[in-house]
Amino acid sequence: MKKTIRVGTRGSQLALWQANETQRQLAAAGYEPELVTVKTTGDKRHDVSLATIGGKGLFIKELEEALERGAIDLAVHSLKDVPSLIPEHFVLAGFLERADPRDAWVHAEGKPIAEMPDGAVIGTSAPRRRTQLMQLYPHLRIEDIRGNVDTRINKARDGQYAGIILASAGLTRLGRAAEITSYFPVSEMLPAAGQGIVALECLASNAWVQEAARAIAHEPSGVAARAERGVLQKFGERLDCYSAVAVHCSESHGTFTIAAFMSDYEGTRAIRASRSGSDAADVINAVYDDLVAQGAEELLCATRKK
Repeated sequence: MKKTIRVGTRGSQLALWQANETQRQLAAAGYEPELVTVKTTGDKRHDVSLATIGGKGLFIKELEEALERGAIDLAVHSLKDVPSLIPEHFVLAGFLERADPRDAWVHAEGKPIAEMPDGAVIGTSAPRRRTQLMQLYPHLRIEDIRGNVDTRINKARDGQYAGIILASAGLTRLGRAAEITSYFPVSEMLPAAGQGIVALECLASNAWVQEAARAIAHEPSGVAARAERGVLQKFGERLDCYSAVAVHCSESHGTFTIAAFMSDYEGTRAIRASRSGSDAADVINAVYDDLVAQGAEELLCATRKK
């Protein structure tokens, strides 16, 4: 008899979509998956910004605890929510095929962001989006927004925000692509590391679940995931929930291109780096070295003082 794989997930609509897709692919590969919903701290606290209560790592904390106590076998995450460093007894065993990594502009009446008047309030919860927007549109006012996709869209429709920024991958997966007014080019608004990728996490000691995750893994997406996270990991524990940092990797005919963005928390100073090459590890190192040469360490120190 086949052994059941208990797949742990948050209870949000997007998390359930990701878990159901994981379940579907596991079943197609010959496994017997069973969904287990876990309530996380990040889901419970909508009254304050994520940064003030520990960052997006709160979305995976309880799932990792469920892995540790044996309540689930496999945890499903949005990779952009997973801290760049995870404890050694966990492993990201596989990655599903990446969706569109771009950020999307959502306006209730379909107006372009370039037409927003001075002082218009734009909602986004990500420091890296906020600071890049400040670089692009310094006349706009950027404020935090919390809640699931429906809640955020409703807040924009109710006039609490002139418009909002969301990951296009989440909107598309929830059948809400029609809400998208426009897409930010990656060259203009660099996405979060891992944006659009679903990550499968399990215990490093659990070989049979790792095998199952590898059976449904999309290797090109895994290459991009490891490269983008590789840049973040070069900074060790110096990155935190206030860090405004973005990384994106693309590959074409064996050539890897990694672009990175970093700024201080207030968005007063920003740096960018982009390097290409045939060896991903070499490109990661080159991007990191370029960021450091431009003052990345000083930017991180300024962020930690906030």
